[in-house]
Amino acid sequence: MNNMPVPAPLEWHKEVIIPDWIDYNGHMNVAYYVLVFDRATDEFFDFMGLTAEYRDAGNVSAFTAEMHVNYVREVKQDDEVLVTTQLLGYDEKRFHYFHRMYHAGERYLAATSELLCLYVDMNIRRVTQMPPSVMDRLAEIKQSHAVLPLPEQAGSVMKVKRN
Repeated sequence: MNNMPVPAPLEWHKEVIIPDWIDYNGHMNVAYYVLVFDRATDEFFDFMGLTAEYRDAGNVSAFTAEMHVNYVREVKQDDEVLVTTQLLGYDEKRFHYFHRMYHAGERYLAATSELLCLYVDMNIRRVTQMPPSVMDRLAEIKQSHAVLPLPEQAGSVMKVKRN
């Protein structure tokens, strides 16, 4: 186990919205929300111990199996966003986590992203069990995040209500 306390939630990823990310509606295009969330995921993987060096040395990786994005409020060019990360659950082969994107200055919720990732042996490109070092780190993160409420958007289902 790592001796550093685990923040609840994890909060470190910031980005400034650049002109190339703005669409014809004058706000950040949906694809770039996913890009920002993906960069926050890379930082989460590093925190879990799934660094690029670890993945290369073991020829392992993590694949996203499912992702849900909710766009709550727009962000625009030159806005700075902050992404927080909460571990919702895990087992020997999967981990489930949740990102929230906030406008860094005004602190409103801009978007959320819920993800389920699979731990993959790249030699055979199949899901495999995570080693004890990763499982121990996930346990440490989950213990810290157990005090957090389940995000409102977690597990949401998309549908149109019938009239």
